Amino acid sequence: MPAGSDASLPRTWRPLGVRLAATACGVMLVVICTFAWFGFDESIRERFTLFQKSTIAFLGLLAFAVGHALARSRVEARADVLLVVNGYRYRRLAWPQVVAVRMPPGSPWASLDLSDGTTVPVMGIQGSDGARARAAVRELRGHVERLGAQPG
Repeated sequence: MPAGSDASLPRTWRPLGVRLAATACGVMLVVICTFAWFGFDESIRERFTLFQKSTIAFLGLLAFAVGHALARSRVEARADVLLVVNGYRYRRLAWPQVVAVRMPPGSPWASLDLSDGTTVPVMGIQGSDGARARAAVRELRGHVERLGAQPG
């Protein structure tokens, strides 16, 4: 094993509660809309225009896109880099860039303090996950302490 490598890497953290909620709400939305559509009389369904049907489909796709963005949030710790995915945006950070990992009580998610003075939200570790989130923050802090002090 190369010097400075960590046997516990690569490691990925994902929010559990958000993924469950996004999946459950998405399934319920599809089921309710399907039952509502087929619950209408044929004469009422025929009165919907193509524009109205398209609008409903667009709103459904928009809801799916938002749920998918929330559910895909994650943090990947690799030996050479820390990858933070928040929705459809990601940041690739070198370990020395990360100064601290914080998640004060009541915070919606963890955050990273960077060496340039900025802060990066970490939606992959959600405060609503409770003890699971606190354990993830402790583990990520350990990686920051070990890998952040290494040169290069």
